[in-house]
Amino acid sequence: MIRLFKVFIPVGTLTLLISELLLVTSAFVFATYLILEVDPTVFLLYDGGLSRIALVVLSILVGLHFHDLYTHIHVQSKIVLVQQLCLVMGVAFLTQGLIAYVNSNLRVPIRVMVVGSAIAVVAVFFWRIVFSAFALQVVGRDRLLLVGGSPLLEDIGRYIADHPETGLEIAGYVDDRHQPSAPLPGGKTLGAMGSLHEIVRTTQPHRIVVGMFERRNRMPVADLLDLRFAGNVIEEAANTYERVCGRVCLKEIRPSQLIFSGELGPRPQNLLYQRISNVVAAVVGIVLSSPIMLLTALAVRLSSPGPVLYRQTRVGLDGALFTVYKFRSMRADAELGTGAVWAQKDDPRVTTVGRIIRRIRFDELPQLFNVFRGEMSIVGPRPERPEFVKALNEQIPYYRQRHCVRPGITGWAQISYKYGDTLEDTITKLEYDLYYIKNMSMALDTYIIFHTLKAMLLSRGAQ
Repeated sequence: MIRLFKVFIPVGTLTLLISELLLVTSAFVFATYLILEVDPTVFLLYDGGLSRIALVVLSILVGLHFHDLYTHIHVQSKIVLVQQLCLVMGVAFLTQGLIAYVNSNLRVPIRVMVVGSAIAVVAVFFWRIVFSAFALQVVGRDRLLLVGGSPLLEDIGRYIADHPETGLEIAGYVDDRHQPSAPLPGGKTLGAMGSLHEIVRTTQPHRIVVGMFERRNRMPVADLLDLRFAGNVIEEAANTYERVCGRVCLKEIRPSQLIFSGELGPRPQNLLYQRISNVVAAVVGIVLSSPIMLLTALAVRLSSPGPVLYRQTRVGLDGALFTVYKFRSMRADAELGTGAVWAQKDDPRVTTVGRIIRRIRFDELPQLFNVFRGEMSIVGPRPERPEFVKALNEQIPYYRQRHCVRPGITGWAQISYKYGDTLEDTITKLEYDLYYIKNMSMALDTYIIFHTLKAMLLSRGAQ
C-alpha cells in the first residue's frame, strides 16, 4: 500500500488507475489518427488536441471512480461492467456537450469522440478482466504474518479477507492459543511461538505483524530482534490496523501512544490553513448554493407545517456549545414526547421532502453559515448534542479528544462508515475521527471533500 493524501492506497488500485489513464488516452489518440483527414500531429500538438483529449480522459476516470470501479476492482459480472462503462461514456458525452456550450474550441471532434469512446470501452473491458484475473495476483501483493494471538490480528485478517482490493494477503498466524492448521480469518495457524524462526524462513512474509494476546504475555523479544536485524519488516498490530483499516484501534491504543506520537494533529499551521480555506469555501459555497437553498426552503415550507430551519445546540471546539442550522427534515414535533434521541434507519419522523434532501445532503447547506462564523469546519468530526456527549464521554475512552478540532459538515467517519445509532457504531466512528485528527492535513481534507461530492451526486446521504 502507498500513502497518498494521508491515506493508504492499495498498489493494485493505483496501478489500475495509471494503466487506464494510459489506455484511455491511447484510445483517443489512436482514434485521432484513424478518423481525422488533416494531419493528426498538427491537431494534437498545435491545435490543442491533447488538452481536449485530457478533458475527456479526466471525465471518464472520474466517471469510473463515481461508479466505484476503483473501489471494487474485481469483476463480479461482465454484463454489469459493460453497463457501467457505457454509462461512464454517456457522462463523458454529456460533459463534452457542456464544454462545447462554454467553449467550442475545447471540444473533441464528434467522430473522434465516438470512435475513441468505442475503442476505450472495449479496451477497458478486456483490461479489467485480465487485471482482475491475473494482474492482482502479482501487483503489490504484500504477505503478512500475524504473530501473537491478539484478537486484533483476527480483525486485520478478516478485513483483508473481505477487501481483496487492498492487495494484501495473510501468510498465516503464529500463536500459542490455537492448534496448528486451525482456520482463522484469511488464513490458518502455522505453528506456535517457539517455531517463529522456522515459519518465517518457510513463508517469507513481507511484513511480520505482532500483537500479543495479553499484555502480560511475554513477547519473544530476542526472536523478533534477530528477525529484524535479518532484514524483516516488523510492525505493531495497532499500526497495521490503522494502515489497513483507515482508523485508530481503541482496543489497543494507550495514552502514551497519543502523547508521544510524532504526527498527531492538529498542528497550528494546519488549523490556520484550514480556517482560511474554510472561510473562502463558505463564501463561495453560500453564493453558488443560494438558489438551491432557496428552492429547498420553499419545498420544506410547503411540504409540512413548521419552521424552515432547524436549530439545535451542538458541542464544538474545546467543548463550546453553538447553534447548528439545518433545513428541517423531520416533523416539527419530532422530539416532543421523547426528548433527544438518535435518528434511526427509515425514521418515521422524517418527512417526504426531508428524506430527499437528506439523501442528497441539501439539508446540511445552512451549515455553511456556521463555517463562515468559525463554529464549524468543512471537514471534521460530526458535531453531537450535549446530551449525547455527556453520556458518551463517560462510556467511551478518548471521546472528548474529538473536540480538539472544529466539527465538520463532512468528515472521514462520514465517508468511511455507515450512519450509526448504537454505542458500537459510535465507537467505530470515533476510531475514524481519531485517525482524521492524527493525520489532519489539507491533502486529507481535499480527499474527503472529493468523496463527499461523490456521495452527494450518487444520493448516498445520511439518515
